[in-house]
Amino acid sequence: MSDSRDASGQMPRRVPRNQQAQVSGGLAIVLAAVAVIAGFLILRSIAGGDGVVDGPAVAQPSVETTTTLDAGAAPTTIPATTTTIAGMVTDGASVVVANANAVNGSAGLMSSELGAVGYQMGTPTNASASIGKIDLTVVYFDPGIPSAQAVAESVARSLGGVSSIAPLPTPAPTQTGSLDGSGVLVMLGIDKAGRTLAELAPDMVPAQDAAG
Repeated sequence: MSDSRDASGQMPRRVPRNQQAQVSGGLAIVLAAVAVIAGFLILRSIAGGDGVVDGPAVAQPSVETTTTLDAGAAPTTIPATTTTIAGMVTDGASVVVANANAVNGSAGLMSSELGAVGYQMGTPTNASASIGKIDLTVVYFDPGIPSAQAVAESVARSLGGVSSIAPLPTPAPTQTGSLDGSGVLVMLGIDKAGRTLAELAPDMVPAQDAAG
């Protein structure tokens, strides 16, 4: 085989084959390193540079604490102290005392006496002119008021007993002909006029009232 010469007439230098292989191997290593570095940079860029993959924000539910005042709550009240007779019905119907004995102030006095032992009292009045005076006390009740009869019976016991307990006639035997919504009428006769409950029924009145 003949050698070829270049334009200057010199023989070109030959590169040994093993040196060419070394150069090719070195280049491959460099390219591989570049590829690894590039891949690392790409992964780091995707991960946001801090090793945490960003995702959509998760909304946290908010919890509100409120204090509600019960506007419908009933206020605490202390009931008025009244003296009542055990076993007696004093609520459910109010009581009116009518003077049927011609003793001045007797209806007002009896109203005060009955009110002191727990009855709900209406305004004292006088008996109608047609009734005038009666010897024995009578208690009437309005049948249209459910508790009126029970209250009337209790009033009769408080008075030490009466001659009669009866449904209220129409019109009522008072000077106005009405009880103004009350359910029980005491026609206070001569037998109980001007007397206290302690005098009429000492066993029915609490001891402190009887002593006073």
